[in-house]
Amino acid sequence: MTFLSPALEVLGPAAAFSIGRVGPPLFLTPVEAGFPSPAEDYLDRRLDLHQHLVRNEAATFFLRAHGESMLGAGIHDGDLLVVDRSLEAGHRKVVIAALDGELTVKRLLRRAGRVLLAPENPQFEPIDITEREFVHIWGVVTYVVHKL
Repeated sequence: MTFLSPALEVLGPAAAFSIGRVGPPLFLTPVEAGFPSPAEDYLDRRLDLHQHLVRNEAATFFLRAHGESMLGAGIHDGDLLVVDRSLEAGHRKVVIAALDGELTVKRLLRRAGRVLLAPENPQFEPIDITEREFVHIWGVVTYVVHKL
């Protein structure tokens, strides 16, 4: 089992971003992922990633993932995770959980009366937390930012 505690790096609260910060330009025309289209010559406005990634500033924090247990969910080693503590950690949600003081990122599953933290990589086993005493769900992962 891979836990991410020492390697899962807390980057700080969402409030660390400056509200008045000016970001890179956001173009009006979306980019075609299929057949190319002519480029537009104008901008819509400045892009503020904070505005797009953070719904509840007071309840949002960022972590850096480490490991390969969540590759099937699109979470790679070194990715930045946006986590919202105000969202309900329901069935099939990707969550940050503290197990006996160790942090991990997994999919929360409810199956046949059991509660599991499931990896998205067949090389890893699910963690049954149904009767574990020291489990705390920190929040729900809402976005993943990673390099190509």
